[in-house]
Amino acid sequence: MKRTGSPWRDLPERYGSWKTAHGRFSRWAADGTWARLKAHVIALAELDDGIDWNAQVDATIVRTHQHAAGARKGG
Repeated sequence: MKRTGSPWRDLPERYGSWKTAHGRFSRWAADGTWARLKAHVIALAELDDGIDWNAQVDATIVRTHQHAAGARKGG
């Protein structure tokens, strides 16, 4: 499962019970619903030339293992 650091219990009340939302999310992940939705959105965007495949990652969101910070270099 993908993690963002946001607990399911913090889901806004307007979406209903967090347990129901989590159950639905998990079920859709297991049965391939999310993969089919993603493929469909990509196919539609490609028809419109609406995808820029030159993606970049912002270093502020890249996380490293806690032991990787401050390690001595060169042995």
